[in-house]
Amino acid sequence: MAFREFDSVQVSRRSLFRSTAYLAAGGAIATLPFGAELLARVETSAWPNLASTIDSYVSAGKVANMVAVIGSGQDSPQKIAQGGQGFGRSSAPAGLDTLYRIYSMTKPITGMAAMICIEDGLMSLDQPVADFLPGFANMRVLKQADGPLDQTVPAERPITIRNLLTHTAGLGYDIITKGPLLKAYQASGIVGGQVSRIPIPGFTNAKPAPGLKVWADRLAKLPLIAQPGAKWSYSVGLDLMGRVIEVATGQTLDAFLQQRIFEPCGMDSSWFQVPESEAHRLSDNYGILNGVPLPIDVASSSVYLDRPPIIWGGSGLVCSPRDYDRFLEMVLGYGRINGRRVMSETAVRVGTSNILPEGADLSGSFVAGQGFGAGARVADGTYGWGGAAGTLGMADFGNGIRAGLFTQFMPAEAYPVTRDFRAALIKDLQVRAHG
Repeated sequence: MAFREFDSVQVSRRSLFRSTAYLAAGGAIATLPFGAELLARVETSAWPNLASTIDSYVSAGKVANMVAVIGSGQDSPQKIAQGGQGFGRSSAPAGLDTLYRIYSMTKPITGMAAMICIEDGLMSLDQPVADFLPGFANMRVLKQADGPLDQTVPAERPITIRNLLTHTAGLGYDIITKGPLLKAYQASGIVGGQVSRIPIPGFTNAKPAPGLKVWADRLAKLPLIAQPGAKWSYSVGLDLMGRVIEVATGQTLDAFLQQRIFEPCGMDSSWFQVPESEAHRLSDNYGILNGVPLPIDVASSSVYLDRPPIIWGGSGLVCSPRDYDRFLEMVLGYGRINGRRVMSETAVRVGTSNILPEGADLSGSFVAGQGFGAGARVADGTYGWGGAAGTLGMADFGNGIRAGLFTQFMPAEAYPVTRDFRAALIKDLQVRAHG
């Protein structure tokens, strides 16, 4: 059995999320005196603080729309939604079936796909990536992360599947890498996603490599920024994981996700390319300039209507709130949804536990003092991640709660949406618990 060594794994509950983390609600919620039964009987209208927070953003014109989704166990989700799919558009109001660019919320889905592959015996957590992609054998590591590309030392150990899932492979990211390596990434088309068909100031506008295989081959020729397993550094690790999945399964990543996760979970509105027939459901995306939202990817001409040059397992999906809630429901159900088993309970337990390499340095990162699982943060029984356009999703195993927030603006730090969402959610739950 692929998971024999993890039979006794326990979900990590060693720390609370910090104030800057998307999922700090998970740790705070776990301290409240109520169970999932309370959430199950609460109506959407009983979330006044969440409703007020959403209204404060939409009515002030900061965002075109905002949708919050809260669920208990495997019950149907509740929603709070306000606004239309774009400023000045006559389209339908935003809701559970509106389509959102979820960017890095793709990472947990790819992470769970990797756990399915491990469950199937196609790979193991500590297996070298070079077993699937030989170009990643004998990697070199920069002496300084932002230093010259010819000043390197040999990698002390191979990059493993665990490293890719936990951002400890020593890989970079075009959104955070600096110096000569960033220029080399851009010249090689090692970009981590797409924003618009037109160049947008402040965003990476380098031309992506022509396909995931070429992308991975070019990445293998560039040095690492840290020794594998030594340091947490946000990276293209989940994108590379997508290529490993392709080699291990003999399927394209999008085909594998469709067959093993989307179809069995009932996720019929999750795509790397939005069908033309569904473009009317896509929310416009906005860039925030001096507090003013400006359109950077309008639904009718969105880059997501095109076949993407790369199937990005770390950032590429467009998804509805209803679909992502179904994914979280499956995870929260330890692999089961609607009476159907999508993946084994052990696979979920391992993927949502702290699988960081022993001794990995997290200092200075935004996961310092926390754990990390298959593509997402884990702490105090909560698993989840956020996206670059203001979205987030989490599953709280301690209380059987799943929660998501969906809107569209970039950069995500332009507004303190996740902080405000967290505070409002906790306040509403505290009122209900003591009411």
